[in-house]
Amino acid sequence: MYTTLITLINLLDSNPIADMGVIPWGSPVPSFGDLSNSRVATLGLNPSNREFVDQDGNELEGKYRRFHTLNSLGITSWSDVDARHIKLMVDSFRQYFLTNPYDRWFKVLDLIISGTKSSYYSKSTSACHLDLIPYATSQKWNDLSPRQHAKLLALAGGSLGFLVRDSSIKILILNGRSVVEIFQDISGINLDKREMPTWSLPRRSTQDVIGLAYHGVSETLSGVPLGRELLVLGYNHNLQSSFGVTKKVLQEIQKWVSESSHEVL
Repeated sequence: MYTTLITLINLLDSNPIADMGVIPWGSPVPSFGDLSNSRVATLGLNPSNREFVDQDGNELEGKYRRFHTLNSLGITSWSDVDARHIKLMVDSFRQYFLTNPYDRWFKVLDLIISGTKSSYYSKSTSACHLDLIPYATSQKWNDLSPRQHAKLLALAGGSLGFLVRDSSIKILILNGRSVVEIFQDISGINLDKREMPTWSLPRRSTQDVIGLAYHGVSETLSGVPLGRELLVLGYNHNLQSSFGVTKKVLQEIQKWVSESSHEVL
């Protein structure tokens, strides 16, 4: 992780990233949780701005802080980062779920992976979360322009391959349709897709939103050979924001993840 983190930090001081909507004073977030001790990882788009600011846009401080910033590290530029700062940042990633995690977002995913006998919140059977883009942006991903999406993916999307390659991750779980689509692009594989009737989300005036399960094996990410087969599972619903996601739908997805990962774990 250290080499990848340093590369990501160096990019924060570069001109190309200035117009991509990235929060310039917030550290990159290569992982949520201890990547070095995880066999299961979930995958999202990019870190929420709420990992760095409160609902009024003020920087989180003290016991509410989740990740380091220029301010918390006592520096004015990312070019000033030294080995001590790197250690502090890595510690914040590893200890994320032991301090002040954004439970409103992660508790749902922890339920989904519980059938793998893994948890974000456990030291002995730990799991972690990764993002396609390890930078928080001031706007939500869907509010960024297609140009910004493309630039961010071109600039930092390759980091995922190095992070997974250097980890013990055996299963990667993709959270939502957008993540699935981008993952297929960067991995160069087409995941098997299957309709799941018990995952459908009802709508009153339109057709129900069908549930889709994705399943496949990847050996490369962003052109990076992993040196092993990685089981990839996904679903089309964004569990934190899709309207109508019921407890029963969550349980059905959790059951499918458990059954699909049984032989690997």
